[in-house]
Amino acid sequence: MSQNLRVLCYGIAMLLVFAAPAMAADGGSGGIHFSAAFGAAVVICGAGYGIGRIGVAAVEGMARQPEVAGSIQTAMIIAAALIEGATFFALIVCMLNNAGYKPYAN
Repeated sequence: MSQNLRVLCYGIAMLLVFAAPAMAADGGSGGIHFSAAFGAAVVICGAGYGIGRIGVAAVEGMARQPEVAGSIQTAMIIAAALIEGATFFALIVCMLNNAGYKPYAN
């Protein structure tokens, strides 16, 4: 089993284990609210993977053509900044989604 698949399986198993008490709450008024935390985790994992792929491609490109390393590095920094901007926007959306959650309100 590949490492990525194993990490995915462990993550899903942990989500299900922690979600069991939340689903057992009477009337759905208590427990743990997962939507914002799960959304933030997915956003951060996606951004980390994307920036990692950009870095790998940039380093390979610089190794193949050292004379254009400056322009490759500039393009890499711009692409990473755009990914970071989208990540921050998605994190703010996740936090605002959770802002009105009151776990024990009647």
